[in-house]
Amino acid sequence: MALALRILTTLVLCSSGGQTLAAQAGYETTRIADGVYQFRWQAHNGFFVVTPAGVLAVDPISMEAAAQYAEEIRKVAPDAPLRAIVYSHEDADHATGAPALMSAMGVSVPIIAQRNAVPALTRGASPDLPVPTITYQEFMSLTIGGRVIELHYLGPNHSDNSTVVYVPDVKVAFAVDFVSNDRVGFQDLPGWRFPDVFESVAGLLDLDFERFVFGHGPAGDRASIHRQIRYYDDLRIGVRRAVEAGWSEDRAAAEVRLPEYAGWGQYDAWFPMNVRGVYRWMTGEMTGG
Repeated sequence: MALALRILTTLVLCSSGGQTLAAQAGYETTRIADGVYQFRWQAHNGFFVVTPAGVLAVDPISMEAAAQYAEEIRKVAPDAPLRAIVYSHEDADHATGAPALMSAMGVSVPIIAQRNAVPALTRGASPDLPVPTITYQEFMSLTIGGRVIELHYLGPNHSDNSTVVYVPDVKVAFAVDFVSNDRVGFQDLPGWRFPDVFESVAGLLDLDFERFVFGHGPAGDRASIHRQIRYYDDLRIGVRRAVEAGWSEDRAAAEVRLPEYAGWGQYDAWFPMNVRGVYRWMTGEMTGG
């Protein structure tokens, strides 16, 4: 059994759109474009960019994940120093672990986030999730070793501080939680800012990306974003009809269906919950709640 487990944990995998460099039970690193990589830890993705002067890493994920993250960076770029860490947003399941990543890389670096993340992280006061040391409001352009990396804030969505990372020379973007690749939204869309989130998703198309990396699931492309926009348009139409027909929330969750998306990730488990989240927003908007 021990031998079988060792074999299982050293399988080398391949994924569409990128070359997987290492894969073990629970994590893998996938090349998305020249010098741009997705680091997957269980169900969460980090993202890092290699430049001639070092590496920018986005979302350490957790203290345990960050230690492995550092090893994966070294496999790709053995001599490249860590230059900065970016938080995609304040949620602990993505942003935790910067101290472990810095310790493993043997350096202390700036932590960058959209400035609205600061109050929540200050209130949390966790040593494993330190407050960012550099913030921006709407846009920041970083140049590391001659390579430009852009940070964009497209407004409130899943949080009020979501950063979209864009690497223009290879046309790759990265965003977390408010958009996915052929997957419905998370559960009942807790904390989502309506209708701003839909504007944020559509706003991604203003970036000239060709490949897109998500906080969960496999990478995609521009068509992935178009499909996500259509999904939320269709979801709103379906729920609006239920509300206008006088259906209760329970009836809407039980009867509103979008069969064309039935093959999407988490459809069976989360689609009725998506209906509930949008129903609550729509009915609250109508009643002033």
